[in-house]
Amino acid sequence: MKSKLIQTAPGGERTFVLVFDPGDEVLAGLEAFTTGHDVSAGTFTALGALSSVRFGFFDLERKEYESIEVMEQVEVLSLIGNVSRKEDGAVQVHPHIVVGKRDGTALGGHFMRGYVQPTLEVTLVEDPATLRRTFRPEIGIALIDLDEE
Repeated sequence: MKSKLIQTAPGGERTFVLVFDPGDEVLAGLEAFTTGHDVSAGTFTALGALSSVRFGFFDLERKEYESIEVMEQVEVLSLIGNVSRKEDGAVQVHPHIVVGKRDGTALGGHFMRGYVQPTLEVTLVEDPATLRRTFRPEIGIALIDLDEE
């Protein structure tokens, strides 16, 4: 993956473009990049293609994701998400994806894993604040907590 800082706003917010190479695993790359560049809050969008993808649908009753795997070339029609910090301070990348198959059908959900083929182009915009997630046991996941400092 290659990256470039393309803008720094007067408030210090940075905008990066990331270009993933064939075979790169997307979520691991996003997590490594945001950790390495100390991004505490931000949003991102992306498009490109993947050789395979796994995403999930959150089952509220079971409090876990049902995994959906697509083991074929797909176009990334939309990959969007945000960046925040977990309770322990580690980076949390929260992505959702919609992919298109060869026959024109679309599938999507919470993005869990995907391998780039041939490219994925991401625009990441850092926000000036720090957003924190707090685990909500009644739901089974950590959500952004706007009351958290």
